[in-house]
Amino acid sequence: MLTVDYQLLGLRAGDRLLDLGCGAGRHAFEALRRGARVTAFDYDEAELKDVAATATAMHQARDLPAAARSGCTRGDATRLPFRDASFDRIIAAEVLEHIDDDAGAASELVRVLRPGGTIAATVPAFLPERVCWALSDEYHAPHVPGGHVRIYTAAELRNRLATAGAEPYAAHKEHGLHAPYWWLKCAVGPTNDDHPLVRAYHQVLCWDIGGTRPWSRLTRAADRALTPLVGKSLVVYARKPEAPAS
Repeated sequence: MLTVDYQLLGLRAGDRLLDLGCGAGRHAFEALRRGARVTAFDYDEAELKDVAATATAMHQARDLPAAARSGCTRGDATRLPFRDASFDRIIAAEVLEHIDDDAGAASELVRVLRPGGTIAATVPAFLPERVCWALSDEYHAPHVPGGHVRIYTAAELRNRLATAGAEPYAAHKEHGLHAPYWWLKCAVGPTNDDHPLVRAYHQVLCWDIGGTRPWSRLTRAADRALTPLVGKSLVVYARKPEAPAS
């Protein structure tokens, strides 16, 4: 399940891409399939080991373009261990809302992005996230270690990237079908995955993600209808200005 539009990001084969807060690696793997040279970055060492194992299997299966490369790095998003202008593209998917110093993280992302490079930053959209916070304290910080520490409006996310030195140029929402699922989880307890309604809704999402026919046609139609209204994720794309000619 991808949140970022790679065409809007401008990803091309051979591009150096940083997947910040890669988690299970969904965006990193798709970038590899498109021939990018991917650095998966996360603070969670266990997640990185799994991502590395999957990427190695993809290379060994020889189902990747020749230009594709992969590597994993563990570290802190506010102190990235990379030189200036190290990457052509950056994805920061559902990570800034977890970072206390999001301004510092945004500045670091722009620093390691080359002039003319692009970044896609995704966060939980304002309305769905506000409902989740209202329904359950167990969903967010400080009640959950490592949980969400803030809620962004679209203007706030654009401003965060602009203040760091990037120029926003596009935005959209994604995953309208997922917002009611998280509202339901918050209503019965975010960790109560065995609740019958939660299990039933999760099955619907599996049909959608897995493309199970005929249900996927219905779920995709529902997602398209809901996304403009209650899309769970907001994506903002920004470009680092080209260096002035000397």
